[in-house]
Amino acid sequence: MLTFVLAVAWLCRIFSLILVFRIVIEMTQSFSRNWRPQRWFILIAEPIFVVTDPPVKALRRIIPPLRLGGVALDLSVLVLFFALSLIPSLLFLLV
Repeated sequence: MLTFVLAVAWLCRIFSLILVFRIVIEMTQSFSRNWRPQRWFILIAEPIFVVTDPPVKALRRIIPPLRLGGVALDLSVLVLFFALSLIPSLLFLLV
């Protein structure tokens, strides 16, 4: 059972790291509107979005963006990041 919990904790940490890369890419795209990534960068970024899109899109359907004046803050990535940090802790409590 401990091996399973350690494997899940490791996968959550890897997924969190991939999610951080997604956040950096999205921030770069939003702050630099005329930025066009090179082909090698697209080859690296595409798998990151393919892996992280399903949970992020599922949370976006549940959690609406937070409106702050003319800006909408997407909380789904933050909630997913928080959940990924809680899952290993909860599993270690059960073991």
